[in-house]
Amino acid sequence: MPDVFADLVGQDEAVAELRRAAAAAAAVLRASDRASALVAAGATDAASADAAPGGVDPAAGMTHAWIFTGPPGSGRSVAARAFAAALQCVHGTGCGECQGCRTTMGGTHADVRLVVPEGLSIGVNEMRALVLRAASTPSGGRWQVVVIEDADRLTEAAGNALLKAIEEPPPRTVFLLCAPSTHPDDISVTIRSRCRVVPLRQPPAGAVAEVLVRRDGIAPDVAQWAAAAAQGHVGRARRLARDPEARKRREAVLAVPRRLTGVGAAFDAASALIEAAEAEAEASVVEADAAERAALETALGAGGTGRGAAGAFRGAAGQLKELEKRQKSRATRAQRDALDRALVDLAGFYRDALTMALRAPVAPVHTDTAALAGAGAQKWDAEGALRRLEAVLACRAAIEANVKPRIAVEAMMLALWKG
Repeated sequence: MPDVFADLVGQDEAVAELRRAAAAAAAVLRASDRASALVAAGATDAASADAAPGGVDPAAGMTHAWIFTGPPGSGRSVAARAFAAALQCVHGTGCGECQGCRTTMGGTHADVRLVVPEGLSIGVNEMRALVLRAASTPSGGRWQVVVIEDADRLTEAAGNALLKAIEEPPPRTVFLLCAPSTHPDDISVTIRSRCRVVPLRQPPAGAVAEVLVRRDGIAPDVAQWAAAAAQGHVGRARRLARDPEARKRREAVLAVPRRLTGVGAAFDAASALIEAAEAEAEASVVEADAAERAALETALGAGGTGRGAAGAFRGAAGQLKELEKRQKSRATRAQRDALDRALVDLAGFYRDALTMALRAPVAPVHTDTAALAGAGAQKWDAEGALRRLEAVLACRAAIEANVKPRIAVEAMMLALWKG
């Protein structure tokens, strides 16, 4: 069985640093156990037991707060989970075989808290509850580990609550934050200054294809195509290789340049793109929404026949309304994520047109639309292709700045048509 870092694609330097830190964390635990044994035996100089043999500080390679940063698809959350597993590994190596590794990677370890924001932000109440739980003593005797995916979505108040915990950390608690390198300022400079940063890079397409073949059993030619089309994003590459619906959505997006024949066509293309993103988002959350609502209604006494059951359920309207609010926020996030994936594909097309216009010796992102990109390069020249690429990137930036997606996409389509 491969170790916990096997799926961290193309990040050799980061993996080496995390292995050293995991070994140092294991040394800290061993030194602490020795000190406890000496105290129990009545030693008078127990403090000296904290030092490793040879006078080396066992904590030299370890710290209590980390930030994993890199572009989308670089494996930030994969790195954080793998490091959490290595910290819980009984061998201190992330072997992938012991109970600590297996339960952490499976999401069932009692001392590993995973925060994955479903909505647009992570609120202060959620963060305070998490910090309170993280301050408890590890049940397994190793570490309490808090993994916060998309830590850039922390509200200001939630960030302040986290900062207090990082500034005064419990002795056995480790915080692992994930944030995109494209927006480092979304995490406060005060939090960043108290964390060790692990930078990740965009993995090469060859490395992504290799992991798709090895781990998912995908045919090599399909894996190579999906890795190139996903531009190094491992998760998107897997979806393209395995999901026919994902390939159909991509084909519809890449057909947009042919559809932009006038103002009306530009608005039609914008509507089609928005509606496709909405449909994809709704399909991804509808089952979870229904299950959550049914579970909450059951817990509140829906369908009960006992005395006072109906009255108790009528008084639960506030909790149902709060659930609907959370689900609406999750649906909005899912819609924006789906739309962003479409914009990344569209940006790849205009990038291909630009490189062809410049006769740059690089492989195209979308090999199946290379002929169309070449025709566009001849029609627009390099300057026109660059303007169109900038229009797509400006649309992504506008949506991230909370511009209404329909307005941003309509403006982009007009810019693509005008050139």
